[in-house]
Amino acid sequence: MGMSIQPNSGGNGARRYRPMSEINVTPFIDVMLVLLIVFMVTAPLLNAGVQVDLPKSEAAAISTSDDKPLEVSVDKGGQIFIGETKVTRDQLLEKLTAIAGNNFEQRIFIRADQGIPYGDVMGVIGAINKAGYRKVALISEPTAQRR
Repeated sequence: MGMSIQPNSGGNGARRYRPMSEINVTPFIDVMLVLLIVFMVTAPLLNAGVQVDLPKSEAAAISTSDDKPLEVSVDKGGQIFIGETKVTRDQLLEKLTAIAGNNFEQRIFIRADQGIPYGDVMGVIGAINKAGYRKVALISEPTAQRR
């Protein structure tokens, strides 16, 4: 991008230059590219806090029309988390009741590692159900779609 300089042909010999009337967008593009790279690098890191190897499933996606659901995670070692807070099985219902109150319509998502025994997952689901919560869903990774 250039600028043409044309001296004034006035009588006093002083040169006057016309101001550049174009906007220099190069710094703007540079900043946008840096932001794009930053977001591309950080986006995969925004997953849930507890690392869980979810099983694959062909189930349809769950509607997220409700308020933000509670997430109960069970990791590979069988440890239970509400959000990112570690709890024992005895504390699970007490903490869920404290968070959700007596709102038994609150949706609870269970994220369980695929390597743990089925009985451990059912124990968590049974405890949540026994407390009165009815909207309990299991979370899985979608499988690759076949063509």
